[in-house]
Amino acid sequence: MDPLHLRSAGTSLVISFDSGEAEVIHWGADLGSTLPDLAILGEPVPHSAIDARVPAGLLPQASSSWRGRPGMRGHRIADGVSGLDFSPRLRTVDARLENTTAVITQADHDTGISVASTLKLHDGGLLELRHTVTNTGTTPYQLDELATILPVAPDAVELLDLTGRWCRENYPQRRVIQQGTWVRTGRHGRTGHDSSLLLAAGTPGFGNRHGKVWATHLAWSGNHEQFTDTIGDGRTMIGGSELLGPAEVILEPQGSYTTPALFAAYSNCGLDGISEAFYNWFRSRPHHVLPAVGGGKRRPVVLNTWEAVYFDHNLDTLIELADSAAELGVERFVLDDGWFRGRRDDHAGLGDWYVDETLWPEGLTPLIDAVTSRGMEFGLWVEPEMVNLNSDVARAHPDWIVGPAALSHKDGGRLPLEWRNQHVIDLVNPEAWQYIYDRIDALLTENNISYLKWDQNRDLLEHGHGGRSSVHEQTLAAYRLFDELKKAHPGVEIESCSSGGARVDLGILERTDRIWASDCNDALERQSIQRWTGLVVPPELVGGHIGPTTSHTTARTHDLSFRAITALFGHFGMEWDVRQVTGAEREELKRFIALFKEHRDLIHSGRMVRADVADESLMLHGTVAASSPTPGTTAALFALVSTRTAFAEQPGKVAIPGLDQDREYRVEAIFPSPADADYRHTFTQVQPPAWLSDGAVANGRFLAEVGLPMPILNPEHALLLKFTAL
Repeated sequence: MDPLHLRSAGTSLVISFDSGEAEVIHWGADLGSTLPDLAILGEPVPHSAIDARVPAGLLPQASSSWRGRPGMRGHRIADGVSGLDFSPRLRTVDARLENTTAVITQADHDTGISVASTLKLHDGGLLELRHTVTNTGTTPYQLDELATILPVAPDAVELLDLTGRWCRENYPQRRVIQQGTWVRTGRHGRTGHDSSLLLAAGTPGFGNRHGKVWATHLAWSGNHEQFTDTIGDGRTMIGGSELLGPAEVILEPQGSYTTPALFAAYSNCGLDGISEAFYNWFRSRPHHVLPAVGGGKRRPVVLNTWEAVYFDHNLDTLIELADSAAELGVERFVLDDGWFRGRRDDHAGLGDWYVDETLWPEGLTPLIDAVTSRGMEFGLWVEPEMVNLNSDVARAHPDWIVGPAALSHKDGGRLPLEWRNQHVIDLVNPEAWQYIYDRIDALLTENNISYLKWDQNRDLLEHGHGGRSSVHEQTLAAYRLFDELKKAHPGVEIESCSSGGARVDLGILERTDRIWASDCNDALERQSIQRWTGLVVPPELVGGHIGPTTSHTTARTHDLSFRAITALFGHFGMEWDVRQVTGAEREELKRFIALFKEHRDLIHSGRMVRADVADESLMLHGTVAASSPTPGTTAALFALVSTRTAFAEQPGKVAIPGLDQDREYRVEAIFPSPADADYRHTFTQVQPPAWLSDGAVANGRFLAEVGLPMPILNPEHALLLKFTAL
């Protein structure tokens, strides 16, 4: 069987069948239109080893003498005996290539197992890989794991992944790749605050703009594992799988299971190249929320009420807040937690998705009318997957509450420990699923709601249905809930929030229109959170809000300009009682809102650029227009951010990469300027660099190779730079 060669956007994927099984023998740089005779890749056979070459198959398997992590684990159950057919010998029976999509079927008729693999190399270079296993035998087959795995080149010797916690999501960690298996396990029942959004293997010291990188992301919102596996012969594999609970997937004859998609990207220009592949994929989706330049809807400026009023819902207060928001230029007003029956704090009410008649005797209509009459959309917070014990639905249907036992807690069954005073409603139960669907559907039908902030505030621990582990089915049921509500209300946008960033993955982002990256609005923390979330998720899908002057979660105090410049590079909004913003500060806030509206098409369609700055106290990032701008228009926005005091007394020249090398640009600092209130707080210098007051003109090559001397920024301050095409 001839090899298959997929090519796109500087990436090649070559699949060989010489061993009888499908094997990816190259995933990396583009190899051109013709391949040599692949027999030249025949490897030596060492002493004291299997007397044949061992393939690193698309599904590595013990039947080929693979000694690393297998691609599939499972066994057959027949006549009361388990553990049968534990080692299938999958061999290729069919392979087809249509454009840049390969469909490969491997089977073992003796063990009654067939696996169909689909590999699609998208136009921007992002690879999408998934497997479907089918039980072709006559007795049940218990599947324990089916992993999506790819090889990386020998010069990938360093691994970067992400970890975190509540209010500190997506922080990077690095390690040297050594022999053995490095596994990141998520047993949260959701993606998890500490989940790695990306696993990136690369050449030594790879950075934002340099080095070769091979990176993967698993598109799944439930339990999962991500891993690298380096075996004794030096080969390294990278991949991921759903982490299945005990007997969660038992395939009856002709039953099948499909893996979550593994998305993978190769870059020869560092992590920015990885981001470009993901961004191109997101923005090519027909249902993607596009900026208006792509024919879609601009991302509206948001005001969320949480850090403005918390649970104190009063119609007059909220209308005052809506008045203030509209005067500033807000375009979407979101009423957060506290509007439904019995909800005065976080101890009660979850599950009772009816407007509280004691708070809202006329329903939400008076507030919605006040908001929409002021030219804003109305949005509402919900948490449909959760339930408080102190709720009407929990009292009426105790069997709808998830627990490890088959009995409900009212009948002696044990519940998991509470988390934020709440439990999980069992969406695997058809009656519970239908109740939740009906209530959210009714809210959207009866009210003029354009947007749902969909929260999910706890891990799914000891999660079972009928006494058996059911995270897998709960995740699919939650997906179905999103899908059916979207189908019934196609104009409603949904934000995925999960205690902030605990459910950020391409599985949930197939069903939602943005994510809430963190419950932390502290701008210093957000600089890192948004930077690393943006490795995979483009800024138009990442909510970034200006919080109060003193942060609710960290008690840090920051100038408005630092908070606003941080929020600017995302889906911009506020979570703040803006009624209290007056005088010069209010005018400054209006300027930032206008600035976002002026440049949001650029921010939400351009190429993300993250510079490699030698001074570790500085961060430089920006957005560059995806196509050649006309003279006089903004070609790029960059933010220079000081996160702490620097070692040197001045930063010196900082290179600005990513611009057209032969194009000339006018560079100017647009915030703060000498007339701004924040100006004297931002800098600590007797004399600024020469260009700061009047701007500078230089071409992209000069800016990337020489750079500009930067002002001396105080810690936790930022400078916003605009590049105008000449």
